[in-house]
Amino acid sequence: MKNATGGNRRLAARGSRAAKTIDEYLARVPEPARATLKKIRAAIRSAVPPQATETISYRIPAFRYNGILVWFAAFSDHCSLFPTASVVGMFKEELKSYATSKGTIRFPIDKPPPIGLIKKLVKTRVAQNESK
Repeated sequence: MKNATGGNRRLAARGSRAAKTIDEYLARVPEPARATLKKIRAAIRSAVPPQATETISYRIPAFRYNGILVWFAAFSDHCSLFPTASVVGMFKEELKSYATSKGTIRFPIDKPPPIGLIKKLVKTRVAQNESK
């Protein structure tokens, strides 16, 4: 998979067929990325309405509520959250200590993710999807 800078980044989830659930996806991700993704998932889950559902979209985990809210995934050297370009732009000051590209935020796989910030990003996406 190519990243925004043109380099190759491999998805960390192993297996020849696409995962059908987030639990199946996570089971294929090696540690410490799996633990980081579980924390990201819990942060997202705590910030979405109860009607939100988990899904696999573009072969990676996502949450859906009035459309896709966010995607998240593990790569060989980082975990990414994909909250859309508009949200990344809105929070660029708060995200300056993380690697970002148009609609992507990359977190180290071996450090705790910024739970409070993730919740803010997700709540912004919920508000965007509710205003559609």
